[in-house]
Amino acid sequence: MIHEVAHGWVAYRLGDSTAKDSGRLSLNPVRHIDPVGTIILPALLIATNSPVVFGWAKPVPINFLNLKHIRRDSILVSLSGISANILLAALLSLIMKTGIYPENSYGSMILNVGIIVNLILAVFNAIPIPPLDGSHILMGLLPSRMARRFARIQPYGFFILFFLLYVGLVNRVIWPIVAFLYYALTK
Repeated sequence: MIHEVAHGWVAYRLGDSTAKDSGRLSLNPVRHIDPVGTIILPALLIATNSPVVFGWAKPVPINFLNLKHIRRDSILVSLSGISANILLAALLSLIMKTGIYPENSYGSMILNVGIIVNLILAVFNAIPIPPLDGSHILMGLLPSRMARRFARIQPYGFFILFFLLYVGLVNRVIWPIVAFLYYALTK
């Protein structure tokens, strides 16, 4: 939810009010529920004992044509969600380091899970496969002609991601990065 609100807020600051106008700059989780991505698909994957559990929040609507500098600003909008997850993980880590919650208490376990989940979301979303943020960042950095070619895989992105998750390839990339970031934040 914070990831999606960050996208909408940065887009708003850069000239696109679509998310604000649709009431999506809200921390109310109900506004971000996607019936398929938040409820049906994860429940189906869990019920079938799938080795992969996958889901998403309803994407915040953004009209990139309203941005002042489309290529640069689309990169900033995409980076904002990833950055929000990393900042939230860092905040949770700071709270954990204060010692408010004793080690191995429910409070420290919840903070720990929050740190790990936010780092997973940040690293996963940085993968340059559509529809993930990493693909928008890559398209913004590529020369226009190459970006248009790369954009052609958009309709297949979900299937590519699911396949990579299923065969464990993504885990081999994500977990070492998450572990490194976790160690950097918590030690």
